[in-house]
Amino acid sequence: MKLLLVAATSFEVKDFISYCNSPEVEREHQVDLLVTGVGMVATAFSMGRALASRDFDLAINAGIAGSFNRDLKIGETVVVKEDRFAELGAENNDDFLSIDELGFGTSSYKSSFSHSFLNSLSGVSGITVNKVHGRQSSIESTIKLLKPDIESMEGAAFFYACKEVNLPALQLRSISNYVEPRNKDSWQIPLAVTNLNATLNGFIRQL
Repeated sequence: MKLLLVAATSFEVKDFISYCNSPEVEREHQVDLLVTGVGMVATAFSMGRALASRDFDLAINAGIAGSFNRDLKIGETVVVKEDRFAELGAENNDDFLSIDELGFGTSSYKSSFSHSFLNSLSGVSGITVNKVHGRQSSIESTIKLLKPDIESMEGAAFFYACKEVNLPALQLRSISNYVEPRNKDSWQIPLAVTNLNATLNGFIRQL
């Protein structure tokens, strides 16, 4: 199976890539790594360039994320069922009009891949942002408007690119922090990265 692994940074998936170079995996799969850089613009450009020149059976977006949902545990790996461009639209005084409501496009994209292995993971809704939330008032307004579980800076752009070329797409995220007024002392990035890679390893063994 030809797989495209998409990550904003190589740090987030380095252990998985090492595992993919093992004979056990290489007998069954060809895994190409695409490190896009952080953000939806970098992701969209990198995806477009990669998908224009190569064909794949499945694309996997993997990385860390912040969680609005306190029922999700720090370090937990989740599967993103739907992702949305949170800021794509227009302000209307105190209201927000999505690109859908304006009639100019679509802001929300869904996962197009399922597998029994994923049933053990929490399925979540995500938002993709240019500016991660760190102010209580904006956090509260975002929860009220969109009711997201997690946020990232790449997910919806990844889903968008895959949809445009009809490529099955899977997004896995591991929770590194809760979305709250910025407090880096509470972040657990190494734990999130370790658990994300363990999940990726387990998934590819069953694929």
